[in-house]
Amino acid sequence: MGKTNLIDHVVPGADVVKCTTRIGAEISNIKLSADLPDNTIAAINGLVLEHKVIFFRNQSHLDDAEQERFALRFGKLSQFPEGTRPILDIDSAGEDLRADIWHIDWSCMDAYPKISVLRAVVIPPVGGDTVWSNTAAAYLDLPPPLQRLANDLWAVHSFPGAYMQRYNEALAGPKIETEHPVVRVHPETGELTLVLGSYVAGFVGLSKQDSQRLFDLFESHITAQENTVRWKWKPGDIAIWDNRATMHCATKDYGDQRRLVRRATIEGEVPVSVQGRYSVARSKFVGPP
Repeated sequence: MGKTNLIDHVVPGADVVKCTTRIGAEISNIKLSADLPDNTIAAINGLVLEHKVIFFRNQSHLDDAEQERFALRFGKLSQFPEGTRPILDIDSAGEDLRADIWHIDWSCMDAYPKISVLRAVVIPPVGGDTVWSNTAAAYLDLPPPLQRLANDLWAVHSFPGAYMQRYNEALAGPKIETEHPVVRVHPETGELTLVLGSYVAGFVGLSKQDSQRLFDLFESHITAQENTVRWKWKPGDIAIWDNRATMHCATKDYGDQRRLVRRATIEGEVPVSVQGRYSVARSKFVGPP
């Protein structure tokens, strides 16, 4: 749908094709590697900030080690829970992780990841797409009274919960809770983005019932079709997204077929509200006993 060439001046021949007007772009004619020059990595980071999520086909040369090395070019890798390896398997065969609900990666953390790098390993012949939403565009679409309400709201994000089936069984109650502003100021672009998703347990100062009603209202704006992009995976694809300005959801529509993707996340910053207040960790997970 429309082209830009932000990266062409550092990678001759590279092409950028927008997926929708609000979110997503496919980058072609570039081979991802940890050895790319600094200006190329900076250009890729700029495309992530501009389009929120970017996609690369035909990157089957990347294995776990090279995906980890490439992700490190964008910052320190996040390892949560502590002691786990930097590359996280999201494998339908195990059903440990529920990626088929709208979420921000590890938003239960006070400084949740800023960027995620996802690699398609085993893709079912039918189904298994992922959908991303632009939470900055969703905020701008809110009527002014709802923007003002969102600006003042804080939400408790907790782990584990329905999102993490295995950890929910292994751990008694939430081991980590953080109070985040519902609206954060993006540290690089200055955009205002909504911070919600499946880790939200409720809003500070509101009842469970009122929290659920408000949560559903704001989530409906985030997941509105005009704010989303859907990616049909092929093995070897790479997706990189700004975890501070998006939510995402995998579609579980592939029956008994296996779906395996591997993700690296980059450490982020503690969110700041429109009033200048920082997110507050209520309790922190310190690793297995």
